[in-house]
Amino acid sequence: MKRTDPPPAAPAPLLPQPVRVLVVLAAAVVVLAGLSFARDVAGPVLLGAAIAIICHPVRHPLERRGWPSWAATTAVIVVAYAVLAALAAMLFYAGVQFARLVVDFRDELQASARAAYEWLHAMGLDKQAADATASVLDPGTIASVAASLGGTVLSVLTAFFLVLAYVIFMAADGSRYARAEAQFGAGIRPTMGRIREFTRGVRTYYVVNATFGAIVAIIDGLALWAVGVPAPVVWAILAFVTNFIPNIGFVLGLIPPAVLALVVGGWPLMLAVIAIYCVVNVVLQVLVQPKFVSDAVNLSLTLSFLSVVFWTFVIGPLGAILSIPLTLLVRALVLGDDPGTRWLRWLSGDAVGPAAAKT
Repeated sequence: MKRTDPPPAAPAPLLPQPVRVLVVLAAAVVVLAGLSFARDVAGPVLLGAAIAIICHPVRHPLERRGWPSWAATTAVIVVAYAVLAALAAMLFYAGVQFARLVVDFRDELQASARAAYEWLHAMGLDKQAADATASVLDPGTIASVAASLGGTVLSVLTAFFLVLAYVIFMAADGSRYARAEAQFGAGIRPTMGRIREFTRGVRTYYVVNATFGAIVAIIDGLALWAVGVPAPVVWAILAFVTNFIPNIGFVLGLIPPAVLALVVGGWPLMLAVIAIYCVVNVVLQVLVQPKFVSDAVNLSLTLSFLSVVFWTFVIGPLGAILSIPLTLLVRALVLGDDPGTRWLRWLSGDAVGPAAAKT
């Protein structure tokens, strides 16, 4: 009887598991530090990539109708430029109107600051605490915040011209990358599948946010106009833009109109504005929108919130708007379809369960 030899044992890993984890973490720190150092370039590149991904499907119906590739690429670039121009125009208008509001209501802001100081002093707070709290309504403080926001908007507009160039290159390359599977065969099909899943998630995420953002902006703007808050269009634009910031965008969009309502109409008007935002934004952004977003990107709420904080720290203000796509990109690159990382995908919020593991 012929004896069968046992199968050879698997070779031992070169490095122990803890050492490999440390090496991966160290490499991630180096990459993220480099990305943060080059944020002035990385931010526009990533924004251009997101715009190109959103507008890329424009080419498909045109090519099916017989348009040449260069004409379909031109159509993608035109649509991308239109999106960027609309965003830039809204931000410019809102910034100019906000600066005018600070000048127009300077006296009211000073009166509110004095009233807040006197009330806090009467409540027994020490002078330092009262000064710090009352300074929130001081025109100088608000003007400095406006200047800071203006500097941020200016940097974004400066990067806007870089984005215009990046969109051209990325739109042209998108047509070329779409033929990769036909060029290299079925061997790269899993990779192309992950890329298509990522781009589909990015597009759906931004379409859902833009749709709900427009609905929230219209309702908020009309409600603020009805109760008499000045410049409701500005706050509607702010509500639309901050809707792209997960979790904390609602708070960022609420603070300026609430402060202005306090200055113009006192506590009753401020509470009315807070009530309007809580009803409209909580119902749409907290109860309804997450269902559609989770179906599109499959990210847990905790990871979505941490993504905003993390990517803002890494690449600046654009990181708040690009946080979800960047997190999806990292998950697609690092985890992929490896069965050994399936539990990590599930932990991140992906719809991967035992049934999927068996298929």
